[in-house]
Amino acid sequence: MNFKDLLAKRKSSIRKKWFDAVINDYPADSSDFLRKQKDRFLNPVGQTLLENINSLLDEIILNADSEKVYPYLNDIIKIKAVQDFSPSKAVSFIYLLKRVVREELESDIEKNKLTEELKSFETQLDSLALLAFDVYMKCRERIFDLRVNEIKTLTFRLLKRANVLHEVEEQISEIKAETVLTQNIKG
Repeated sequence: MNFKDLLAKRKSSIRKKWFDAVINDYPADSSDFLRKQKDRFLNPVGQTLLENINSLLDEIILNADSEKVYPYLNDIIKIKAVQDFSPSKAVSFIYLLKRVVREELESDIEKNKLTEELKSFETQLDSLALLAFDVYMKCRERIFDLRVNEIKTLTFRLLKRANVLHEVEEQISEIKAETVLTQNIKG
């Protein structure tokens, strides 16, 4: 029996343990809720994590490329980025799969001499973790862009309400004119 067949055979057990490990990264009261509440509308985070972990594991077993796993990674990482997980915590769910697979398949790996296939699988997961980190950074950049735009909009509205907007626009025009003049002098 090869490693991928072994993974496929034990997929449901690996899936459950992986989901539990991911949920255990949350505080105790949150993890209990995420694990027990099955209603998609009452627990969108838990259900999104569960569905995407299931699909991600299926693709990993099939040895899918990054294009096929990206949507599942993206959905998981978006949740973690919005929840302000650190980058290492946000991508740690990939490494949790390594631990779960080792624990679940340890005796079979030794018995069937699948150490090299395990190493190859773990290398695949390392690449997946790097992709997850890239996704996390894109999500965080998007969140920061949204925050900056929100602050700009709020500032504009406040200035407009205070009837100071005209004065600020004049100052901006003066600064732009000075910048152009300075560049012309230097150039």
